[in-house]
Amino acid sequence: MTILNMLANREFWDNSQYQTYIVVCIILIAVMFIVALAAIIFVLLQKSNSEGIQGITATSETFFGKHKGKSIESKLKRWSWICLAILGVLAIAFYVVQVIAP
Repeated sequence: MTILNMLANREFWDNSQYQTYIVVCIILIAVMFIVALAAIIFVLLQKSNSEGIQGITATSETFFGKHKGKSIESKLKRWSWICLAILGVLAIAFYVVQVIAP
């Protein structure tokens, strides 16, 4: 049966398993999109690890200013890793749904 015949077949669309499959796929793709955008934003907000010009200039920072930046950077790094881990788990779940469903 070709794909066009399957799409034209009314019984194919009335199947509740197929409708559940479509809903699960749409939800997984939407959540993966949102998590991927969050990961991109968290990575872009992080400070660069290279010294660059900052290593050349002598800036004096206070103790609190130094550790405040590191705590924000560590939170951004932690959240970017969390988002990437969630994205990986969702990608594996999407693959499993694709393999099991047909």
